[in-house]
Amino acid sequence: MIDSLVALLGLQAHDPHFWMPLAFMFLFFALVVAGTVLDGFDIGVGCLVPFASPVLRMRMLALLSPWRDANEFWLLLGLTLLATAFPLAWEVVMGQLYVPLTLLGLGVFMRSAAFELRLRSPIASQNGWALVFAVGSWMTALAHGYLLGQIVTGYESGAGYVSYAGFVALCAVAAYSLLGAAWLMMREPGELRVRAAYWGRQAVRWAAAGAVAVSLVLAFANTGVFLRWTSGSQWLVIVLLWVWILISFMIIEMMLQRTIHRSYRHAWLPFLLVLLVFLITLGGLGYSFFPYLVLDNVTIWDAAASVDALRLILAAAVIALPVALIFNIWVYWRMFGVSRPPQPPAFRQRAN
Repeated sequence: MIDSLVALLGLQAHDPHFWMPLAFMFLFFALVVAGTVLDGFDIGVGCLVPFASPVLRMRMLALLSPWRDANEFWLLLGLTLLATAFPLAWEVVMGQLYVPLTLLGLGVFMRSAAFELRLRSPIASQNGWALVFAVGSWMTALAHGYLLGQIVTGYESGAGYVSYAGFVALCAVAAYSLLGAAWLMMREPGELRVRAAYWGRQAVRWAAAGAVAVSLVLAFANTGVFLRWTSGSQWLVIVLLWVWILISFMIIEMMLQRTIHRSYRHAWLPFLLVLLVFLITLGGLGYSFFPYLVLDNVTIWDAAASVDALRLILAAAVIALPVALIFNIWVYWRMFGVSRPPQPPAFRQRAN
């Protein structure tokens, strides 16, 4: 595929005009994946907050505390990269998607403000701030789903397209709720694990329906995507991936059902399967869109900034990315497994 693109563009593979936009596209996709997956369980837990008792709400938000600061910068970093490295795509995207992007910005702001104000508020008002955090989480998840629905349909604005985007938005809430519920199951035993398993069972089928709806519309509404999926030997890989995704949803639902009725030692497995489903789905979207940033309209080379500007952005990225990578590895490696409350200083001294 790369050789074909090089020939089509009339460039050389070592030409900065070719490889620099390509490198920034892969970096942007990595940020989208990181933001969806790593911030996804955070959003999902927030979406589940209204369905929990006040005591469980406080525990759910307390479990999120170590990752809140790390989760907040993915969206900002991704939008900054899109605006600076691909300014022409930014112009098209903002012109077509300003409403869901505004909703997304408001949701992110509400989540950040409510979480911090809850920590600094009297106990009597903390539950109210937890519900504000939940509203912001729902707004964020709905915005993500609506953005995806609009992007898949080529920014069409008819009543049917808007209804479809609304359906995908609701399914996005379910998908994030499933990810959040699976994470809570892994992190916390007891009542919260049972509640999370129940919430996950309510969400899993809607999440599967959303994945099917996005794939069908993406394939059958766009001839280029359909041909890419069905040409050569790719069709077999696509079919196998789809079978794996559907089997994964079935296994997840069976595991959630088992967790409701008995203690389940491998409570991390549903979370791992949901993560794999997210990664495969995002990988399929990236494969379907490449080399376009705006499907069938703007390629990454059409949208890219000048080579001099990309060199400047690359220099900043070379400095910033290792720091961000080290920070996030240090923060996120503890997100797996059952949570462990901190030991009191006196206990640690006696243990030593």
